Amino acid sequence: MTQRPLARRTAEAGTALGPIGEPVEGVERIAVLRAGNLGDLLFAMPALDALRQCYPDARITLLGMPAHAALLRDRPGPVDEVVVLPVSEGVRLSPGTEPDPNEVAEFAARMRERRFDLGVQVHGGGRYSNPFLTRLGARVTAGLRTPDADPLDRTVPYRYYQHEVLRALEVVGLVGARPATLEPVLTATDDDVARAAELLGNGPPVLAIHPSATDPRRRWPADRFGAIAARATGRGVRVVVLGAEGEEELADAVVQAAIADGAPEGGVRSLAGLGDLGQLVGILDQAVALVGNDSGPRHLAQAVGCPTVGLYWAGNLINAGPLGRTLHRVHLDWRSTCPVCGIDVTQVGWTAERCEHDPSFLTSIEVDAVWDDVEDLL
Repeated sequence: MTQRPLARRTAEAGTALGPIGEPVEGVERIAVLRAGNLGDLLFAMPALDALRQCYPDARITLLGMPAHAALLRDRPGPVDEVVVLPVSEGVRLSPGTEPDPNEVAEFAARMRERRFDLGVQVHGGGRYSNPFLTRLGARVTAGLRTPDADPLDRTVPYRYYQHEVLRALEVVGLVGARPATLEPVLTATDDDVARAAELLGNGPPVLAIHPSATDPRRRWPADRFGAIAARATGRGVRVVVLGAEGEEELADAVVQAAIADGAPEGGVRSLAGLGDLGQLVGILDQAVALVGNDSGPRHLAQAVGCPTVGLYWAGNLINAGPLGRTLHRVHLDWRSTCPVCGIDVTQVGWTAERCEHDPSFLTSIEVDAVWDDVEDLL
């Protein structure tokens, strides 16, 4: 008997991804917990759009990272403000900084004073994030839950292999929010574009390459990116290699490989370590395409409308790949074991055993196949 109403709600949901719960009454203030990297924020954007559509008059506060605050500041979108999280175990990590229990307690007290009507957790399985959210005192809570996590008022079971965008949309469906968008959308501002021009200068159209990724195993070899860059210069485009501070050496390796492969001096240029997130948005807004690994800049390119060619280990595609193929092409390496020690790499997630090896998991992806898609987009 208990399953029939659930099945009926699912059938009537239309654009919903799962059961649609009743909207929470009298919602004026919403807190959404989503820390992590740039891509993690972008995965949550459709869920934020859905909340904005469902609760048009509510104030939406994103509890996130400093980079999230920098990216969303003065930018059109569903978020009214970003409150930066304190360093906290399993919620916000900061290398070299240990969590301060007093700082976390003070943060929770400040958030309780805001009297949130709705607290939404789209940060992970909930072992750490659910207790963190509960401490903020929202009237109604909703989020993800693994079997070992604290309960919230409304929960979706966390299973690792689910697309992150769809996972977050399923969570907000619990509080009545139907999808308004299925892909992240981010608006480039005039300021982004103007400041990007300071880095790009004048010249032919730009192809962007991003050779890095947080996990070294998600990186296609630098010499193959260089081969793509060299071929692109032969098509009359400029190539810029993107990267954060600390990734200059990798970007330079791509430039040198391109020159060795016949690219003219100056035809391929590294911008690694230069500019800020707003300038990165502007560059991607102006680029004809981006070639990159499964990483924040690839997701950001997609969000601003830049066509992409993405290089993926197959498991990552399930969780983080683009949904469409007209503007976004993907190439996969299907390996299921570490090429060094043979451990099963399909068993992933926070509790999975991780070997110490960091070889590229993308070496079966060939340059010619990638170039065919780049050329098509050009």
